[in-house]
Amino acid sequence: MRKTLTAAALAVLAGTGAVTAVPAPAQADPPPPRSGPAYRPTRPTVAPPAMPTALSGSTWSSGHVQGLAVDWVGGYAYWSFTNLLVKTNIQTGQVVGTVTGLTGHLGDLDINPDNGLIYGSLEYKTRQAFYIAVFDGTRITRTGMNAETDGVMTTVYLPEVAADYTTGRYGTSGIDGISFGPRLGTTGTAQRNMLIVAYGITPDATRTDNDHQVLLTYDIRGWDAYARPLTQTAPHLSGPPHPADKVFIHTGNTTWGVQSLEYDRHNRLWLMAAYQGTKPQFPNWTLFAVSADVAPQTRPLAGQPAGTTGRTVPLAPAGTTDPATGIRGWTAPGSVGLETLGDGRIYVVASGTTTVNETTQQTGTASLHQWTGGTPVPFAQVTPLRGKRR
Repeated sequence: MRKTLTAAALAVLAGTGAVTAVPAPAQADPPPPRSGPAYRPTRPTVAPPAMPTALSGSTWSSGHVQGLAVDWVGGYAYWSFTNLLVKTNIQTGQVVGTVTGLTGHLGDLDINPDNGLIYGSLEYKTRQAFYIAVFDGTRITRTGMNAETDGVMTTVYLPEVAADYTTGRYGTSGIDGISFGPRLGTTGTAQRNMLIVAYGITPDATRTDNDHQVLLTYDIRGWDAYARPLTQTAPHLSGPPHPADKVFIHTGNTTWGVQSLEYDRHNRLWLMAAYQGTKPQFPNWTLFAVSADVAPQTRPLAGQPAGTTGRTVPLAPAGTTDPATGIRGWTAPGSVGLETLGDGRIYVVASGTTTVNETTQQTGTASLHQWTGGTPVPFAQVTPLRGKRR
């Protein structure tokens, strides 16, 4: 186990290729990139009042639902089903199109407010290849569109993740949760939309180095230079050499890390939903929050080799406080998807199964809630008005 921010250049293998990743100081911003051709003014970040109280992702022969992104400007919802992306009409529930052919793990989703594109975490662990997949929803017009050949998806490689995964640092098992929002600690005119990517963390109760959540911050304004179509049999290595920031949050170990990451603009909270951990010394909450206004500070990292430091932020003063550890959080749903609407409303996704022709198939549904901040669950379900279908 090497110490963070002090490792020499690492050779990161992916498929038959290789790339040398040289970690830079996590607190340093990259040079300001030019705006790519897809860059457009910021879209509305508050949903209209008349949003459906329930959404359906339909039924699929696939992996289970992993995340939801709602485009209330266009009127569509995008669902990740592990190896399948589904586009539905948010008012009728009709399936508009699908993206198939993915052989990796497609995780959490979010829409970039600056360009309307859909971003998702995509990983190929056997090739030590980790990507952000970028989907153009306007091109998803029918079912069965192919991720490699139909021009709907490009990918950007993340060498920082590959370096931590191949060396085993922090219990890194890949990536999952992603969301757009301000860099931690920025306020006022300094704010702009950054892409935050959360590590998956191995649920190993015998380790002491896997008790933090790890968030990478990326300024994606120059990512058009890195984006490539993905050939899954020969993964490319085109991506930013390092993130703009790398932040650690001590939560205790969770099962596979932050599954769903979501920025709540109304409350200025970063929400981290996870599968429950198993270490008995921790409260094992399933939802945590971090204030967007608190700037990270470089401190020693508990559980890491002596002298290891990292940029850390505390958990927000919200939820239930565990008296033994001081760790705050909730036992709440949301690990398979959260989507905030900018005004205190939030969709909470649920995974399910059904049997069709004696075959088990996966379902995904989302119900509208209102943030309350209460315990043990910080949101309450919104019920439809009498006589209304939705």
